[in-house]
Amino acid sequence: MEDFTQIREGILRDIRSSVSLEDAEDKRIKYLSKKGEITLLFGQIKTIAPDKKREFGQFVNSLRDEALDLINEVKAGFSDKNKEPIDTTLPGRKFYRGRYHPLNLIKDELKTIFGQMGFSVATGPEVETEYYIFDALNMPSWHPARKTTDSLYVDKGRLLRTETSSVQIRTMEKGKPPFRIISPGRVYRNEKENATHTAMFTQCEGLYINRGVSFAELKGTLKEFFKALYGKNTQVRFRPHFFPFTEPSAEVDVSCFKCGGAGCSLCKSSGWLELGGCGMVHPKVLENVGVDSEEFTGFAFGLGIERLAMLKYGVNDIRDFTENDLRFLEQF
Repeated sequence: MEDFTQIREGILRDIRSSVSLEDAEDKRIKYLSKKGEITLLFGQIKTIAPDKKREFGQFVNSLRDEALDLINEVKAGFSDKNKEPIDTTLPGRKFYRGRYHPLNLIKDELKTIFGQMGFSVATGPEVETEYYIFDALNMPSWHPARKTTDSLYVDKGRLLRTETSSVQIRTMEKGKPPFRIISPGRVYRNEKENATHTAMFTQCEGLYINRGVSFAELKGTLKEFFKALYGKNTQVRFRPHFFPFTEPSAEVDVSCFKCGGAGCSLCKSSGWLELGGCGMVHPKVLENVGVDSEEFTGFAFGLGIERLAMLKYGVNDIRDFTENDLRFLEQF
């Protein structure tokens, strides 16, 4: 046992003499690896007298633990020495925090406002069939929107959705009235890009189906929405229009922020910016999804989120939202 005590002292002394982190790792391998000197001591237990085996086993276990702790301590000492000193005279490093994209800001605000009116959020696929985009929405086969000059087809009968009205159809197919939903999401059209139009943009459709719903409720809902978004003095107008899926139908405009209604290039000298369409849901659309049009009525609307953001933040060009220019995005 005296011989083994000398071995212990020699091993620990050797570990303490390590001159680097790499040297300490070499000592770990030398003593504690599968064929290390301490590990091999366990093989000598069979040569020890029976009455001394227990004491010897405890000694070797203790030596192994002690050597491992010492190696870790030596390594930690070298690691601390290798750390770069902290210069307390240097200025602090600026922390750059991410920002929400302006379209997401508007989308979240839109969800909040309509949520307070009782609307829930519904979603659907961006690649749709002609049935959900056109047929179920009462759009005839000859309608110009069904042509490749207006829509982006993936293959025969399937296309990138041109509006999120398809979510309304899917929602009504799955349940029974009343329905009160909005469906914000990306839509795609074969558009020539300019200051107010892009081929990919974000839209929010709204739908309310119940007994006794009137056009007055539609106007009241949208007016309250725009007042909540832009302020109590917001001017809104409804222009008669035609949509196959609503009757009667209207376009919704808000006065141009750039010229104050005097007329400019952004509003095409009209003094107004078109933000979307609306109307009472066509009875044929209700029948297509199994809703009794004699018992239930409802309204629907579609709003362009980019145009809402342009009006909210004073953006002149819709393309700024997708060009990833940090000079633009860092303003929000």
